[in-house]
Amino acid sequence: MVIAPLDRNRLSEVRSLLASMNDAPGIANPSNSIIPFGKLEGLHFARLVVLEDLSLDDITVAYDLPRQEFPIYLAFLGDHDGTVADFRKALIEHAGDGLRQIFSFCPGFNPDFDLAQWMRAREQRPATIYVNWRGRTVRQIREESALRSALEVYLEANASALTAKTPREIRAMLTEFVSQEVLSGRLELTAAGSTPVAWRIENLVHLFGVPLLLLLLSPFLLGYLPFFIYQLRRREKRDWEIVPRIDPAHAKRLAQLEDHEVTNQFSAMGSLKPGLFRRWTLTFLLWLVNYTTRHIFIRGHLGRVSTIHFARWVFLDQRKRLFFASNYDGSLEGYMDDFINKVGWGLNVVFSNGIGYPKTNWLVFQGAKDEQKFKYFIRRHELATEVWYNAHSGLTNFDLIRNTKIRQGLEQHSMTDAEIQKWLKLF
Repeated sequence: MVIAPLDRNRLSEVRSLLASMNDAPGIANPSNSIIPFGKLEGLHFARLVVLEDLSLDDITVAYDLPRQEFPIYLAFLGDHDGTVADFRKALIEHAGDGLRQIFSFCPGFNPDFDLAQWMRAREQRPATIYVNWRGRTVRQIREESALRSALEVYLEANASALTAKTPREIRAMLTEFVSQEVLSGRLELTAAGSTPVAWRIENLVHLFGVPLLLLLLSPFLLGYLPFFIYQLRRREKRDWEIVPRIDPAHAKRLAQLEDHEVTNQFSAMGSLKPGLFRRWTLTFLLWLVNYTTRHIFIRGHLGRVSTIHFARWVFLDQRKRLFFASNYDGSLEGYMDDFINKVGWGLNVVFSNGIGYPKTNWLVFQGAKDEQKFKYFIRRHELATEVWYNAHSGLTNFDLIRNTKIRQGLEQHSMTDAEIQKWLKLF
């Protein structure tokens, strides 16, 4: 994620330029001349969004404190395979001139700057990031989608001949068909690349280091817990809810950007409740959540929610504000219902630290369970994503997992009759 302040007097110009990159409202043309996303191998999702917070007066309404003026930012986000350095290099190689054109709306930007260095200095690391299936690449997704399509065409074309075959014979025929398709070059099934040793070591250190650190801090954390509970409840009882019905014009603008396909994007931001207590509470909680998304929730689901492809939580402006972005399957209404019904307490843990959130009890209770108030709050803080790119359009997380299982069934050395029958039901 790269963010840079925008010239407030040129917002309409930058929005017009960003709109020129789209095929439909908010939906990027993969071959647009400014950032040809389709040429960036390994890029799953990308977006450009103007971070203009429309709720800055809430701190005055809720806490009688003066409104804080923050910059309006332009943000570029990319969810990609490989290292940041490699992706940045490819991005500049294919879209250097376009990026310079976009960033020219940022005060102080000079086209003669070293673009890589300028972007690196403005990269914003996430407090927490979630990846639906760690290690699954864009190349794998595309190859496995092509594999499933080819197999379905073959099954349809040979339906009468396959009727008299046993499941094991059908699998043998499909395996032979795929082998021939790969040999002819009509299908590719690239072997998974090896994970860099340095990353493995870093991940292993993190896996054991965080619990060890928590163990070492446990006397302090347990000693502070009664004071934390007292401070939390005292604040919760005084917190204001700011959950008016969303402005119709804003709602219409957001609706224009949604439901163009089976996967959608979501961008939102807001201010944290004033004071160090909420700031450090959220910092600690997101640090814990990041541990779970890095080591536990890495195979298809976040808690009991399986519709999210990627998500990130990012602190802005000395941790006074939080930005959230996700890519998910289905409608926003279904997305919110999924969270409310399955992990409402998780929503409360994070977002109750924001100004105006529906009242919580003991951090985890109520809050998002007041469905209408929660939805008003979320919609009010949602931002219009100006440009959004999806490298695997039309494929849900369910599709991706199914396609991987189909490939695994072909490559598995041996299968029982029951396993073969279960595998054939994937088609």
